[in-house]
Amino acid sequence: MNHLSPIILFVYNRPIHTKQVTEALRKNRNAGKSRLYIFSDGPRNNTVDISKVAEVRELLKSIDGFDSIRIVHRRRHLGLANSVIAGTGEVIYKHESVIVLEDDLVPSVNFLEFMNSALRFYKSKRQIFSISGFSFPLRLPHNYNHQVYLHYRCSSWGWATWNDRWTKVDWGVADFDEFRRCEDCVAKFNRGGEDLATLLNYQLRGKIDSWAIRWCYAHYKNDAFCVYPTVSKINNIGFDNSGTHKVKRTIDSRLDKGDLKSTFPTKIEVNREIVRQLNKQVAFPPNVRLINWIKHHLFLVI
Repeated sequence: MNHLSPIILFVYNRPIHTKQVTEALRKNRNAGKSRLYIFSDGPRNNTVDISKVAEVRELLKSIDGFDSIRIVHRRRHLGLANSVIAGTGEVIYKHESVIVLEDDLVPSVNFLEFMNSALRFYKSKRQIFSISGFSFPLRLPHNYNHQVYLHYRCSSWGWATWNDRWTKVDWGVADFDEFRRCEDCVAKFNRGGEDLATLLNYQLRGKIDSWAIRWCYAHYKNDAFCVYPTVSKINNIGFDNSGTHKVKRTIDSRLDKGDLKSTFPTKIEVNREIVRQLNKQVAFPPNVRLINWIKHHLFLVI
């Protein structure tokens, strides 16, 4: 019986990125014993997009090195959020847990080993909702002996979860009006970063289309945490203005070379210094912070 969690890869119209991700994933330890599901989103109705999607799908035909490969070609364009929600739901319905990547997330050689180990270790610990393969660069406290840490915020850059956690998400966020009027609730959600409540508001107002902010909200609703490695096992190569969310950014995150072994703390608690460091890295710039404060107190945003 195969005890390794299946891998889900979401691809769209970036053949160069997709090739880098699949080649790195193929070199991973345990790749040959892992099932791979690939969801190829359909093209928008334009010539360039149709051509790029076709190029990606041609590339997918040459992928090998896994226990099994199932490729799903979407006929129409779903967009990233709907693709992830639908595709993950389809696979996780059949399996106890899944490991998820997108076409711009290049994994380290021990990515699968780390994710499967963490999934096994935290399976029965219901306060852990997800595992992240990515980590921002951190300066660990001098007495911190673990190679993972917990955070209120979840990550969408190479992650994993279990069926019984994923099915608890309310993708419509039915209680949003009640949440937005509760200052203590907003403050508690924002323990994972001052941008979270604002992003959720943007999602519900249709300004953004994000599955990840709703996944983070599910963590908050269930008093749950995400597990991160202290050394990143994911290199995000998507900050080149090529993706769905057009942005250029550099993240100097040292990629694990495969020589580190993970030790998992049994006590479920966050390290305040690590939380402070990570929240600082995802914080709004001061001018944006001021604008959001004004909107909040004028009841325009949260």
